[in-house]
Amino acid sequence: MTFWLIAAALALLTVALLLLALMRGGRGQTPAAAYDLQVYRDQLREVEKDLARGVVTPEDAERVRVEVSRRILEADRALARGEGAGRAPRGATIAAGALAVAIVGGGTAALYQRVGAPGYPDLPLQARIKAADEARAARPGQAEAEAQMPALPQIGEPDPRHVELVEKLREVVKQRADDLQGYTLLARNEAMLGNFRAAYVAQSKVIELKQGEADATDFAAYADMMILAAGGYVSPQAEAALAQALNRDPANGTARYYAGLMYAQTGRPDLTFDYWRPLLENSQPEDPWVAPIRAQIEEIAMRAGADYRLPAPDGGPALRGPNAADMAAAAEMTAEERMEMIRGMVEGLSERLATEGGSPAEWARLVNALGMLGESERAAAIWAEAQQVFAGNAEALETVRASAERVGVAE
Repeated sequence: MTFWLIAAALALLTVALLLLALMRGGRGQTPAAAYDLQVYRDQLREVEKDLARGVVTPEDAERVRVEVSRRILEADRALARGEGAGRAPRGATIAAGALAVAIVGGGTAALYQRVGAPGYPDLPLQARIKAADEARAARPGQAEAEAQMPALPQIGEPDPRHVELVEKLREVVKQRADDLQGYTLLARNEAMLGNFRAAYVAQSKVIELKQGEADATDFAAYADMMILAAGGYVSPQAEAALAQALNRDPANGTARYYAGLMYAQTGRPDLTFDYWRPLLENSQPEDPWVAPIRAQIEEIAMRAGADYRLPAPDGGPALRGPNAADMAAAAEMTAEERMEMIRGMVEGLSERLATEGGSPAEWARLVNALGMLGESERAAAIWAEAQQVFAGNAEALETVRASAERVGVAE
């Protein structure tokens, strides 16, 4: 209520000042004809002085007197008619006043109803930062986030040979607790099967066995698996792993992407933008974080108050992917519906590449997506097909190979 009272008082004050200026018009101002009349009278006095000093002849003085007297008469008539008084007709003044009230009063109210937030409390910057910090400190931990995750439907049948390999790996590491290579393979393959919790447990063992020699990639993979296990949520435990990765390599792409995501989830889009913009500008089109950043960064920039337009990626037109409407719809979906949408997008990309072809970055994107969905056999088949499509093009093959190696299906 206080806000509305202050706003109404300011609007009324503004309208009152405008009306006062209109109603006063030119009152209190000396008409232009009065100034002219004073000038002409001064000229007559000057002529008399010049004649007394002998500067002008009597004939010239008389001629000047006649001309100035004529001008005095014209100025006097103009003054009598009220010319130059600067007063507008009363009807026009009233109409202008009504228009000012409509624009200032009604226009302001209509604009606020459209772009304002009636009843919303004031949110100064420091208060918002404080609230974001409090939300970040109080957010759920990894175990709680996983407990709240619904069971995801199985997407496609995993390769039985792959499942058998993972089962054997589990037995091997149980018997050899210090088998670094075994735990490394287990973490990677559990992730490929979609067993993300088992994957990050194995990855934590990898970091432990490296005895302080774990690098940024190890910690970024550990955080990645925890975040996937929590359905995309960056828990405090995942944040700690990201900090370890960034301490070792501030340019690590996976860690920078997830650090930005964490700030987006805790109300600091300004810090998200600071992480994502340079990451996007210094990444290759096939890097796995490029597509999700491109899908979200314009909205993040808007929320951060930054004027930013998404550039086309290097090497060709933008890859086809989710637009802003898709992302908004996905935010309201259940986990099952969201996964089904992702599956549909992957199938659409696969069909398009099979019928129309595509850029190396799109082939790499498909290989990476299938690998992340646990469909390693299909990912391997796409990689094999890409080798035929891009035979003789070493640069294109290297682009697709990077994704194939990332998901473990490269030869």
